[in-house]
Amino acid sequence: MADELTVTRMGYGAMQLAGPHVFGPPADRDAAVAVLREAVELGITHIDTSDYYGPYVTNEIIKEALHPYPDDLRIVTKVGALRDADGGWPQALAPGQLRHAVQDNLSHLGLDVLDVVNLRVGGFDRPQPGSIAEPFTVLAELRQEGLIRHLGLSTVSPDQIAEARSIAPVVCVQNYYNIAHREDDDLIDSLARQGVAYVPYFPLGGFSSLQSAGLEAVAARLHASPLALALAWLLRRSQNILLIPGTSSVAHLRENVAAAALTLPEDELAELDAIA
Repeated sequence: MADELTVTRMGYGAMQLAGPHVFGPPADRDAAVAVLREAVELGITHIDTSDYYGPYVTNEIIKEALHPYPDDLRIVTKVGALRDADGGWPQALAPGQLRHAVQDNLSHLGLDVLDVVNLRVGGFDRPQPGSIAEPFTVLAELRQEGLIRHLGLSTVSPDQIAEARSIAPVVCVQNYYNIAHREDDDLIDSLARQGVAYVPYFPLGGFSSLQSAGLEAVAARLHASPLALALAWLLRRSQNILLIPGTSSVAHLRENVAAAALTLPEDELAELDAIA
C-alpha cells in the first residue's frame, strides 16, 4: 500500500463474522474466532473490517481472537456509515460522527493508532457525485493528531480521489469490482501508475455469488472452483490489486488462500478477460 506499509496480496475481509446481514452477533462466536486465527496462521497480514459491522461485533471478535496483534498484522477499517435499529446503513459523514467512529474503532480493536482508515462516501455499489473534501479533511486532521497512520477511500470516483489526494496522501481505494463487473478498469490502471493499491470489495459477487458460464467452463478445465478462479484472475489483473474475500468458514478461507497459487494459462486468461 505504501513504502512503510506492506501486506500480503491475499487478505481477509471480516464482514461475514457478524450475524446475518452483517447485523448482530454470529451464531457461532468460537467459529468466528477460529477463522481469524487460521487467517493469521496461513500468513495473512491484511484484515479489513469496520466498527459498523455488527455494529461493534466484528471488531470485538478481532480483538478477542488476535490481541495482542502480531507485529506484521495490519488492520484496515472504514468510517462514513452507521447501522440503524432496522439494520440499515445510513451515511455518517459529519465531522463529529467521523471523529467518534475513529475513537470507536480504536476502542473496540484495542489500539492506540489505526493502520489505515478508509472513508466510505458512495452508495452500496457505486460512487455518488460531489465533493468529499470536508469529511476527508477530518480524517487528515486525525492523521496529523497521530490516531491514523494512513488514509484510504471507498466507493469513490476518479475526481473524488484526485480531490482527496490534494488534501492528504491516499494509499488505497476500495471500490466494487470483480471479473464480471469491471467499470473501474481504467481507474485500476491509473492507480497502479500512481502507486496506489486497489482493493475490490465483493470480489466474489457480494451477497449473491458470481454466476458465469464462461467462468465455470474454464474452472472445470483447470480443475478449480469458479470462485477460486475469480480470485486468481483478480491477482493477475494488476499488481496493485489486494484481495479481501470474506468468509465465516475455515475451509472456505483455506480455499481462498489457495487461489493465490493458481496458474492461469494464457488461453484461459484470455477467455476469462472476455467474460465482462
